Amino acid sequence: MFVFFPFQIDIDVEQLVSLRQAQISYRLSDELAEDLFRQHTRKLVEKNISAALDRLKSRTRTVQDVVKVVEELDKILAFNNKLISLKNHEDAPSFACGVGPVSVSGGKYDSEREKDDLKLLYRAYVTDALSGGRMEEYKLAALNQLKNIFGVGKREAESITLDITSKVYRKRLAQGVSSGDLEFSDSKAAFLQNLCEELHFDPQKATEIHEEIYRQKLQQCAADGVLSDEDVKALTRLRVMLCIPQHTIDAAHSDICGSLFEKVVKDAIDVKKAVRKAAHGLRLTRESAMSIAGKAARRIFLNFVKQARMAENRTEGAKALRKLIAFNSLVVTELVADIKGESSDTPPEEPSKVEDKKIEEEDEWGDEEWESLETLKKIRPSEEIAAKMGKPGQTEINLKDDLSERERADLYKTYLLYCLTGEVTRIPFGAQITTKKDDSEYLLLNQLGGILGLTVKEIVEVHRSLAEQAFRQQAEVILADGQLTKARIEQLNELQKQVGLPPEYAQKVIKNITTTKMAAALETAINRGRLNMKQIRELKEASIDFNSMISEKLKGLSMSLPGVDCQTH
Repeated sequence: MFVFFPFQIDIDVEQLVSLRQAQISYRLSDELAEDLFRQHTRKLVEKNISAALDRLKSRTRTVQDVVKVVEELDKILAFNNKLISLKNHEDAPSFACGVGPVSVSGGKYDSEREKDDLKLLYRAYVTDALSGGRMEEYKLAALNQLKNIFGVGKREAESITLDITSKVYRKRLAQGVSSGDLEFSDSKAAFLQNLCEELHFDPQKATEIHEEIYRQKLQQCAADGVLSDEDVKALTRLRVMLCIPQHTIDAAHSDICGSLFEKVVKDAIDVKKAVRKAAHGLRLTRESAMSIAGKAARRIFLNFVKQARMAENRTEGAKALRKLIAFNSLVVTELVADIKGESSDTPPEEPSKVEDKKIEEEDEWGDEEWESLETLKKIRPSEEIAAKMGKPGQTEINLKDDLSERERADLYKTYLLYCLTGEVTRIPFGAQITTKKDDSEYLLLNQLGGILGLTVKEIVEVHRSLAEQAFRQQAEVILADGQLTKARIEQLNELQKQVGLPPEYAQKVIKNITTTKMAAALETAINRGRLNMKQIRELKEASIDFNSMISEKLKGLSMSLPGVDCQTH
């Protein structure tokens, strides 16, 4: 029987020629000789595989063991490359049959259980190939050969490679962020693309990782149920760095924030049911239940007020007050309706006593103040807008007894100024951007007035005082030099109409300013003879109270001028 001459992993041309000659001398068929040759090459490879697995599975495995694992696999790859090159040798016809790529198929490691061990070795080689933070071309070729030698399926090999490459990509990405290389790169997209190319990583998979990172950050920021300004800035920075498209951002917020909001809504519904059950089940009177609920609600109201007072600027203060309004509309209004046994969707047939009182106050004031003050008109919604806004928030539970009138007026004024000026955002180099608000903010202002327990008279007074302040500031500019002319009077009248200040209040402001500035100028003009009869007539025709602007001594002097009557009209 033919005894196949054993050869080692460092086989050469002479050995292959000798094997071919032995085959011929023993008259073995090519098929049998090829099968014997492949069996022997497989056993040589199996010896390296066993040595590598012993190192890999060692309980006391060290870094050196991992190095040895890779060395054993490199020996297999070198042997495989040598057989491939010998197969393509010019003298290949004179070589033993079966020279070519090696495979473990049909041998010791061909079972399913042993295949799992081969996958562990494949994973170890991929990990080593990426240990430098990039995948070299020759390593890709080696992995492809190792996959074929081990008989690992394409999908399985891709899954292993994707898992390891994803981890390396995340690590490289984290390094780019922490070092600032990504944020300050000329093109963030080019930076990310280059990273994918260095790792031979699918850009689509990289995009999925970016989305996952953003979602994790969003979940972390929204864990307490609120996204602060700092959270929004951090999320925006992350989105820009990772080049995440807007539709992906919207989907993430809809999913994560939506689920959190859904939970809050569910909890609110459960609480609503519990409140209704407790109020009726404990046989509390409506007045007692309202009193208890009112104390709890007002404590939360005051927390929002505290936030507004501690805010860095007026915009942040207004945002805190907006939360107060929303809390009243979404929670307290429903709570009151539950205690009363009313449907929050159906308004009661008759107005409450509080609403009756408010209507009476409005009747007392009439429509004159509303029509003259533009900002005041805006807080009274039209039927169309009122229908869109739905049922207004409750006002029975309010802060009238918890804060002084001045404190409540100041809070109302804060939100009124926010409605007038809009939201101010500061940007680098000391500049700022102002975003104007639409008239719907005034409807929230109206609700705030009710929550603060302000009467119609008090609300009108805030609007009037603000209009007076605006009028005074501009009037002082117009009358800065104390010179009053017919043209300036017309300018002041136009200003009075613009700010919506009632005429009598405008006259008081003008009188106050002229008392300090214009009166002195008039006396100087009369003393120096610069004010003639024609100019005095023009002042009187412009409805200026001439008597209040000059001293008694000068009144006598001016009365001596022909055609001048200093008596008030």
